[in-house]
Amino acid sequence: MTITVRAAQLPDAAALAEVAAATFPLACPPHTTEEAKAHFIATMLSEERFAEYVADVERLVLVAVDAAETAARSEANIVGYGMVNFGEPDDADVAGALRIRPTAELSKCYVLAGYHGAGVAGALMEASLDAARARGAAGIWLGVNEENARAQRFYEKQGYERVGTKHFLVGDRLEDDYVFERAL
Repeated sequence: MTITVRAAQLPDAAALAEVAAATFPLACPPHTTEEAKAHFIATMLSEERFAEYVADVERLVLVAVDAAETAARSEANIVGYGMVNFGEPDDADVAGALRIRPTAELSKCYVLAGYHGAGVAGALMEASLDAARARGAAGIWLGVNEENARAQRFYEKQGYERVGTKHFLVGDRLEDDYVFERAL
């Protein structure tokens, strides 16, 4: 398997929405209702929203593509994606917890379940860190649900450390997230 990571393009929006719909529920805590997951996917991870994200100059959406599968199809086989938001956080809890400035946010880093353990997340992480550095960030942060131990282990292996907490709205419930940060 050969994975390549590249900047997303507008024609990728539909495939990104499909990957997001498959991967977002994997990161949710067990108590998150199907209704809440579906609402979040429909409002924040739709094809239209991904088109907006890709066009936004203050964000970079990255896609991980399985090159072998893509060669056999007429379209890119997107197996994961990441999104970096450039600039200071709007959330007061996050802003108060961060120690490194200027900063960027790793807003999303998701991989299809069938590709877990294949190095896709690492490739997306490396490309995200490179993009943040290229835009002048000295640090990068992310939020991860406090119950998502698998993701927390991955981020710690990537050099992140927990520096605070924040809230994240899914449906009508505020979830508790840890804020992780690392130097670039």
